[in-house]
Amino acid sequence: MNKTELLEGPILSSLLKLAVPIMIANLLQAAYQLVDAFWVGRLGGDAVAAVSVSTPVIFLTIALGTGLAIAGSILIAQYFGAGLQEMVNHVAAQTLLMVITVSVVLSFIGYWLSPYFLYLLKVTPQVYANALGFMQIAFIGLVFSFSFMIFQSVMRGVGRVTLPVYIVLGTVILNFALDPLFIFGWHFIPAMGVKGAALATLSTQSLAIIIGFAILFRGKHGIHLQLKDFKPDFKHIKKAFKIGFPSSIEQSMRAVGLTAITFLIVHFGTTTVASYGAGSNLIQLIMIPALGLSMAIATLVGQNIGAGNMLRAGKIAKLGAYLGFGLLTGIGIIAYAFAPYLIAFFVPNDPAVIAGGTTFLRITCLSWGFLGLQMCLLGVFRAVGNTTLPMILTLVSQWVLQFPLAYILSHNTSLGAVGIWWAFPISTVITAIVTMLIYAKGDWKKERLSGKTNKLIDKVEKEIVKEGFEVK
Repeated sequence: MNKTELLEGPILSSLLKLAVPIMIANLLQAAYQLVDAFWVGRLGGDAVAAVSVSTPVIFLTIALGTGLAIAGSILIAQYFGAGLQEMVNHVAAQTLLMVITVSVVLSFIGYWLSPYFLYLLKVTPQVYANALGFMQIAFIGLVFSFSFMIFQSVMRGVGRVTLPVYIVLGTVILNFALDPLFIFGWHFIPAMGVKGAALATLSTQSLAIIIGFAILFRGKHGIHLQLKDFKPDFKHIKKAFKIGFPSSIEQSMRAVGLTAITFLIVHFGTTTVASYGAGSNLIQLIMIPALGLSMAIATLVGQNIGAGNMLRAGKIAKLGAYLGFGLLTGIGIIAYAFAPYLIAFFVPNDPAVIAGGTTFLRITCLSWGFLGLQMCLLGVFRAVGNTTLPMILTLVSQWVLQFPLAYILSHNTSLGAVGIWWAFPISTVITAIVTMLIYAKGDWKKERLSGKTNKLIDKVEKEIVKEGFEVK
């Protein structure tokens, strides 16, 4: 997409042209896990368990990279909208430098602590060796996965969202081909079992970021990096970390919140756990369009704020919120109608789980529109650099509303396990209403804005000039 279209073209068209490729890229990223699960499943239950116990630890670590990527995207969108190309290049390089440094440190720490993580998770001896190998290779690969996150975010910041889709699609196909070779062996390639799945993912992700770096250094797609851009600018790194860290906490708390709910569900037996598992798989899928739309809104609002188009930024925010509410409400109505069939897709031969999962899905799905509304408005707050508010709202939703409600309704009423299900829509609707009221108050419009350019842009630009980084 060209800059004129993003800043002056039809809003709905611009939003969809940004959101749809982001959604596709997120779906393809999820395909990495599905491909690994498909091939590892051929090794048996212990192998599947080895991957399963490693996933939460890796996910929590990746949450930090996700937050830093959000910071890069916010700053780049505003500089790009303001027409400060030198700043766009500078921010992209400094964000990459920051994330690569953080990922290398986390890789060393994670690799070294992997045995202790598995000990805390009380992994059985049959699973331990495979889980350790998988986790340690995954930690080695953090530098590649973090770097590609930043590549995607900087491309998103300048509105070039289709290019990462092609790269991810190619690496997913390659991953599907490499998995069986590394897992089961072939000619001179030794069979590595579960570790082979992690190695295949590491190989494809490293190839992806090599392609990404080549694109950034060639300068044909809105960003042109040069080696001089990587000279450390600690004031900017501090600024980006300050913006990104709350988003990292937000993503981490979402994962921890789901784990905490699982502890409550286990109390009600295997059928309830399986019902939740099948239903939550669908919730993870519907989060993909909501996240895609939220990221598109953050990019488009950020660029228009940077260009001083505050009126257009407000129109984008309002249309995006309507679109998020309408899209996820529609998906929720379809899910309500076809709930038994959707659950049966995951658990085809267990009537009790199908019945339990259907109840869970029907209680939660009609509130999905409020989830879409909330996520789209959070994208607006992030666009002005306010990542603390989304973090606070997520913490309130998970720990002040959802978890206490789930405990009270399941343990102190006759609802039992169904009380846990009701905690989801109640907390979602309340959080969405609070988010909407904060948005309607309008502080986000004046919080960062000064004249044509954003105060954040002015301040960071002055800091960079002061440190000897000339902005032409």
